[in-house]
Amino acid sequence: MSEAMGRSAARVQDTAPLSRSGPEPASLADILERVLDKGIIIAGDIRVNLLDIELLTIKLRLLVVSVDKAEEMGIDWWRHDPMLTVGERGMEEENRQLRARVAELEGRGDEQEEARDDR
Repeated sequence: MSEAMGRSAARVQDTAPLSRSGPEPASLADILERVLDKGIIIAGDIRVNLLDIELLTIKLRLLVVSVDKAEEMGIDWWRHDPMLTVGERGMEEENRQLRARVAELEGRGDEQEEARDDR
């Protein structure tokens, strides 16, 4: 009887799932989600010296976060960058006004030249 119980216990142990003691491995998507949610800052300086004369200094500051997290931190440069928001920032209207002003000034210049020629 003990031999039969030993065989059934062995079968139960074989079918039981293996438990892992460590954390589950994270997928790339999980890691990216964590980084964007929490943020990561990479900072460094590169200096090139020749005989104690500083020739070049490069300061690197890299912040990787989601847009929502950046806005929480008060970072929103993309909203005010004219290269990214040309239509929204009224650049077309400003260009139209500037062209009208240039045309007006050029017209005055022509009138002044004609007045000088008449003298």
